[in-house]
Parts: sequence; C-alpha cells; structure tokens
Amino acid sequence: MPGISGFSLYLPPYRVNLEDWCEWTGEPWAKVSKVVGRSFRMRGPEQDVYCLAANAVLRLIQNYAIDPQNIGMLALGTESSADNSAGAIIVKGLVDKALRELGKPPLAIACEVPEYKHACLGGVYALKGALRYVASDGGQRQAIVVSADIAEYALGSSGEPTQGAGAVALLVEADPALLEVDLAAGGSASSYRVMDFRKPFARFAGQRPGSLGQLQDVPVFNGRYSTTCYVDAVRSAMAATLNKRAGNWVQFYESIDAVFMHRPYHRMPENGWGMAYLFALAHDNDPRLADLAAAADIDAQALQQELHTQSDVLDMATRHGLNADAYPLAAGVFQQFRRDPLYREVISEKLGLGAGKMQDLGNLYTAALPAWLAAGFEDALVQELDATGDAWLAIGYGSGDAAEVIPMRVVPGWQAAARKIGFDQALAPALDLDAQAYAALHAGQGEAELPRQPQAEFIIESVGARAESDFCDAGIAYHRYVA
Repeated sequence: MPGISGFSLYLPPYRVNLEDWCEWTGEPWAKVSKVVGRSFRMRGPEQDVYCLAANAVLRLIQNYAIDPQNIGMLALGTESSADNSAGAIIVKGLVDKALRELGKPPLAIACEVPEYKHACLGGVYALKGALRYVASDGGQRQAIVVSADIAEYALGSSGEPTQGAGAVALLVEADPALLEVDLAAGGSASSYRVMDFRKPFARFAGQRPGSLGQLQDVPVFNGRYSTTCYVDAVRSAMAATLNKRAGNWVQFYESIDAVFMHRPYHRMPENGWGMAYLFALAHDNDPRLADLAAAADIDAQALQQELHTQSDVLDMATRHGLNADAYPLAAGVFQQFRRDPLYREVISEKLGLGAGKMQDLGNLYTAALPAWLAAGFEDALVQELDATGDAWLAIGYGSGDAAEVIPMRVVPGWQAAARKIGFDQALAPALDLDAQAYAALHAGQGEAELPRQPQAEFIIESVGARAESDFCDAGIAYHRYVA
C-alpha cells in the first residue's frame, strides 16, 4: 500500500510571541494561550509562497538523500499563489537551480507539476493525487507533495492571532517508510457555503504592493460561521468513512490511536473531533449520550432528533444567520462533555501527539495538517513510543467547504525515517518581532526594520516591472538561492 516516507519543514524566522502580542493589543493572554497557542511565524519581505515551498522541498531532498531524477511528480498545495498561471513549476525551477549550484542533478524533466487549490484542503488533495500516481502509472518513481501558505489577517480582526507562514514537504512512495495510507477506506464531504472564508480578487483593488511585489492577502471570513462549517464538514466526512465499514461507529472512534486534523488554532480540532463523536454516539444510540444530556439538563430525545438531522448550513449564510448554532442542543451537551472523563480519553488523548509542538506554528493553512503529522512522529520519538502498527487518522478541511478523512497506519521501522524530519530544528531559527517591526512586516514594508542575512534558503531578488512591446516581465519575481 502506498504512503508517506518523509517530511521536512520550513518556517520563516520572523516570529510573533502571542504573549507579547496580547500586551500590544490588550487581548487576554489567558484566553489566547488556551484557545490559540503560543506564537506564529510571518513571511519575510523577501519571501513569497514559492520561496517557502522550495525551501521545504530542498530540505526533503537533502535530508532523505533523494535522487532528484527519480521524482515523477512535484505537487503543490496552496491558497497563497502569487501567479494565476503557474505554481509547482516555479518551485521546481527554484529547486533545480539550487541543486545545480550544490553540485547535484536537478529534478527530472519527465515530472508532473500540478498545483492544487481548495483553501486549506489543497495539500490533502495534492497528497491524494500523489498517492494515486505512485500506485498507478508512477512505476518505481517517487512523488513529492509540498503544502505551503501565508496566512494573513487584518489587524484588529478576530483572526489576527491565528496568522502563520510555512511549508511542509512530503515524500510519497509505493513502499512507504513512515505511514501506509488507505485511501479506499477514507471519506469525503463538500458543500458550497458562500461566505465561510473567501479570497475574492477585488480585495487587491487599490493596494500598493510592497517593494518586492507582495500584496496583502487577507481573507473575507465570518468566524463563528466558519467554525460551524468546519464541524459540519468533519461530521459529514466521518459519516462517509464509517458508512463504508460494518459495525459500531463509536468503536471506530475509540479504536483510533491518534488523530491529526486541520488546525487553524489550538481549540478547533477539539471542537471538530468532539462534536463528530457526539454524532457517532447518536448514530449508535449509545446510552452515554443520554447521560451527557441529563447532566446538561437537555432533553435526550430532542438531542437525538437534532443529531440525526442533516442541518443545511448553507441556509445560515445570511447576515442574520451567521451567528446561529446549526446544532444548538449538541453545542450545549458538548460543554458538559468537556467536563466528563470520557472527553480526555476519546478527545484530548487522541489529539495529543505532537499537539504541544504545534502551538508555536500558528495557522499554516494547507501545511497545518502535514506539519502536525510531522510533529506527531517527532513527539513519538521523544517519548520512545512503540507506534508500529498504530492506526492514525488524518482529517483535512478546506473552507468553502470540504473535508477529507484518510486512515493511515504506522509501518515497522518508522523511527529511521522519523529521525530525519527535523521538526525542532525547523523551529530553531527565530527572530522575535516587537510591535513596530510586526506592524511594518504586516504592512509589507519591513525591509529596513528587519535586517538579517539569509542562509541556505530562497529569496526574491527583484520583481520585474517592464511592459514593453519586445520585452515584458511585469510582476514576475526573480528568485535566488542563498547558500
């Protein structure tokens, strides 16, 4: 069965400590630390999403001693594209140039270079494409999937503390060294939600680009409605997964050893997995649901009816419907569930592997889920866990909305490949920003305030501005690898 043989990460060095951010903004640190995390990264003024992606890909090739000529697919998942025509081929070009400068062969010319876009789910779709490639027409060749994004939110918005930037590259093979991936046992869900989270081009109108061409890519979003969409999509994709299996739904939830989900902030996966578990209790008519309802002083029969009804979340996409609860009784029971010992066993512990490390990444959009998988392996190494044969579940989500559930299993000998991930090393280079530097970098004008010497990474050297009859490069970024 095909699967994943390696991970590598690249995080830009510019870090915002959220406790400091709370001092600048007056937000309560106790709440932010509990709900969001500890810190996030920001892309530098000399970086775009292709720099981030190329850094992760080059590290993957170097760390795992990959023969670049054996790569038959390089797939990019992102929602931060700076070019509406090309994407993965730009990453390939950057990596090829660096490999040549390092005295190594470039990636093969016979290499597919697709870009996948669907909000935060693009990287999962890219992974599925790569798995299908190595399982079908790839032969003995390998594939690389890189998820890279720049998450920016407007100053003062509820999304501001959930920013982030970075990239994660995965090595995909027919005979994996880390995880077997069972696509056939997974499940999908998708439904158009209008104003959950969008990035219409109109936002760019009148913007003044930074000196190296960056435009501020802040989304249009509605926070509470986005949470509703996340929960509903996870529930639906889990139902699609469980409908393929015989037997008890709750037993499946409880049999999983570790769960990894799209993670826009620390609390969101708990909400999504926990609410999905309540739906499973309802499906199986498990008496524990009635006990939770009684403890929350909620009518158990009405709760069962609500959880057996597919709410049309699209109907809530109105000015007055956005802040309503799609499942109000379940939401009330969920608060009681948080205080129950069962919550720790089925929710907190299954979401615990690598979760602590993720609190210093912020929101990486498409890269959030693969980053958590990488953190999980590094955490398992540190704890010296015997994870061989463990059932892991990856749940991706993309606003708009869509979700994917992918069952995985840890293969024997995983430790050797996991030691090459270097998660903690990727976190190590950090330049903490003060309030002034943060504001300048957020505005795309931070070159003077952030002097540093790039090393072993890609940067934007210049951006073309000519639009003449015999030569046009307006808006095209010229990248360089700094050894």
